[in-house]
Parts: sequence; C-alpha cells; structure tokens
Amino acid sequence: MTNLLELYVKLVGLVLVGFLLGRKLPTAVPTRLGQFLFWVGVPISIVAFLRQADLSGQIWIAPAIAYLAILLGAFLAWLGIKGQVYFTNTTPQKPTQGSLILAAMVGNTGYLGFPITLAMIGKEYFGWALFYDLLGSLFGTYGLGVALASHFGGSIGNFRQIAQAILINPALWSFGFGLVLRQLMMPNIVEFSLEKMGWSVVALSLVLIGMRLSKLNSWYKLPQVGTVLAIKMLLVPLIIGIALPLFGVTGSAAQVMVLQMAMPPAFGTLVIAETFNLDRDLAVTALAGGAMLLLVTLPVWLWLF
Repeated sequence: MTNLLELYVKLVGLVLVGFLLGRKLPTAVPTRLGQFLFWVGVPISIVAFLRQADLSGQIWIAPAIAYLAILLGAFLAWLGIKGQVYFTNTTPQKPTQGSLILAAMVGNTGYLGFPITLAMIGKEYFGWALFYDLLGSLFGTYGLGVALASHFGGSIGNFRQIAQAILINPALWSFGFGLVLRQLMMPNIVEFSLEKMGWSVVALSLVLIGMRLSKLNSWYKLPQVGTVLAIKMLLVPLIIGIALPLFGVTGSAAQVMVLQMAMPPAFGTLVIAETFNLDRDLAVTALAGGAMLLLVTLPVWLWLF
C-alpha cells in the first residue's frame, strides 16, 4: 500500500506538473520534449534499466502475450461494433470503427507502462515490460494497427515508410546495445550516472503525458469510448491474466504482464488516427478517459494478481 500511495503521488504529481506546463508553454515545447525522449532519453533509460533486469526464464513469451492481448482487444471491439449494429440498427462510420478497434488494441506500455512497472514491481522484472513493449506493442501499433487504419480510413499508407519508421526506432537499437553492454563491466560512477539518467527520463515521460493531456479538449464522445476502455483496460487483462499460469507465467512476471495489458490506449493510436483519417475526436477522448480510469483500475490489478 505504501508503494502504491508513493506511486500515485509521483504519477499524479508529475502528470499534473506537465498538465500545468502544457497550458502555459508554447505548443512546440511538448513536441521538442517528445523528440528528445524518443531519440535520446528513452534509449538511455532502456540501456540503464536493462543492465539490472533479469532476462532469465520465460521472458521471450512476453511479446507473444502482447500479440494475444492485441488480437483479443481487436476481436472484442469488433464484436462490440457488431452488437451495436444488431441491437440499435445503427452502423458507426468506418473511421469511427477504426478508432474504436485501434483504441482497444494497443496500450501506453512505454511512457506509462515502464514507470509503473519500475515503481511497483522493480528493476529486476523490467525486462518483461521491455520485451512486451518493443517486441509486441511496437509492431502491433505500426504493423497491424496501421493495416487496420488504412482499411477503415479509406486511404492507402506508404508501408515502406512505416517499415522504415520501425527499423530506425532508436528504442529498438538501444535494446540491442543494452543486451551487449550487459556483458561489460562499467565503473561505479558510470553505473550510477546511467541509473540517475534513467529515472530522470521516467519523470520527464510522465511530465510529457501531462503536457499532451493538457492539449486534449474533446470529451463529448466519452460515453462512446466507455465500451472500448472496458475492453482494453478490464476484459483483456482479466481474461489473459487468468490464463497466464497456463503459459507458466506467475508471480511478479505475471503482474508485469497484467499491468502492461491494462495500460490505457497509446498515444500512437492518435498519431495513426490523424494519419489515416480515422475518428480523431474518439481517439483523443479514449486517451484522456483511459488515463483517468487507470487511477481506479491500477490497485485492482495489483490486488487481484
């Protein structure tokens, strides 16, 4: 309980700082901060925490669990859309359908999932969160997510550019470097500096989330996204979480997987919605609503698992 309260103070405090700064600072500031974290900050934190993570056991099953969660979320969202058509005789427009399915698929497993995992579970199991995000969520977002967005948005994306965006992702490269550097001994001052920089990046990531939330002004579709948030943040982690022992995943590793599955919709879904002309207002509302719902669901998952 003490750890949870401490997490809430830091989580809410840093996001609130970012929210207030986002209201006062120019729009370019969160954009530049996001670019810094993407190209420099997050890669450094991955290298730092990867050195202390335990990569033994069944950690390679983490991406498979991510793909299972992504597919289950998409399937349940599709069923929800079909149910709406059947019971109300109204069919959502294709861009809205695309945003609904996308929001149910991929969570904010990096900028939000990483700090929550580190705070509640510890650095030893950070590798599970890392494998889930980089080898699961990343390809789910910019692979299957983009393919679905292209279909529902009625536009054909440049898949060569998409593949290039994945390949040049600095987080993936830092993941490889981190695996290599794990084998090398470093001076204590370097280890200390790396760890401090890693935690600083975690704090900046939460501030950035607050800045981006301060720019979201769309709430009128909140009732419509209630179903998709229930799928993404309640049904999927509950169903797969119960099944995790069947895959041999228990204890702290199972907690990490459930927390990653229970994260609110990713900011990447908004980027894709804007790129492929999906329902942007719905995507925005799902992000904001999911961030607030997390404060309620987080202690539930920690208690259940």
